[in-house]
Amino acid sequence: MDVKLTVKLNEVSIANAKQYAAQTGISLSKLIENFFDGISLQMEGEKQKENLYSPLVNELAGIISLPDEFDYKTDYENYLREKYE
Repeated sequence: MDVKLTVKLNEVSIANAKQYAAQTGISLSKLIENFFDGISLQMEGEKQKENLYSPLVNELAGIISLPDEFDYKTDYENYLREKYE
């Protein structure tokens, strides 16, 4: 079901949007609808990423920064050697 929406924009934005719509061969209404749909999909994608891990993991992600040359396998190997020697 289509619903009418009134939006206030500056003249330049409207002119640019109309020009883009004409160049791509779609209506201005369809262009705006596609934009809104894209925002919705992006939000859903972000929510899905957040739901992959527990809230604690999401909260802690990005807190620790390691040097680019850090090798976690070698570090873990050294840890095990020290622990069991």
